[in-house]
Amino acid sequence: MTVIDRFNEITDRMEKAANDAKRADRASLVVVSKTFSAEEIIPVLEAGHRTYGENRVQEAQGKWPALKARYPEVELHLIGPLQSNKAAEAVALFDVIETIDREKIARALKQEMDRQNRSLRLYVQVNTGLEPQKAGIAPDDTAAFVDFCRSELGLDVEGLMCIPPADENPRPHFALLAKLARSCGLEKLSMGMSSDFETAIAFGATSVRVGSAIFGTR
Repeated sequence: MTVIDRFNEITDRMEKAANDAKRADRASLVVVSKTFSAEEIIPVLEAGHRTYGENRVQEAQGKWPALKARYPEVELHLIGPLQSNKAAEAVALFDVIETIDREKIARALKQEMDRQNRSLRLYVQVNTGLEPQKAGIAPDDTAAFVDFCRSELGLDVEGLMCIPPADENPRPHFALLAKLARSCGLEKLSMGMSSDFETAIAFGATSVRVGSAIFGTR
């Protein structure tokens, strides 16, 4: 199968998952292009897809400025951890940042967006499994942190994001994220990856992040 064959298969499966869940709306697809070259991404761009996700600022800087110049409608998501010393570069390149999880990062992004006169859409990452090695804010601290970002900093937080533990059933984690979003008055849920995006759609994901199922193993 070609990359486009796999891409079309994923979008077909997303459509079926939404129909099976009797959802009136549809989740969007963030194609995860981390570790893949511009040459590998271009076929998906040529097919018309415009939403992509990258894990690292430095890697994204190496390929996306030229691609965004060629395909100006691209919407680029940062889906990996952000260090405060990379905030300037992240604000300049990305359109959506999904991994805000502490005050220092929130303040750095606010400062850079004001300085660069750019308004990015933002998600708070929640560590639903309380894994010590994983980024994300604790579920019990989510509401207060979202309120801080919105009320004190005036940030446009539109949703929550999570990455469930790899060795656990993702369903309770997706249900928890959806519950937290409702309690915070947030409409967007970024959850679900190559192995579980259909389950995430059943639990209300508004976007799913799929890479290896499209591009193949890294």
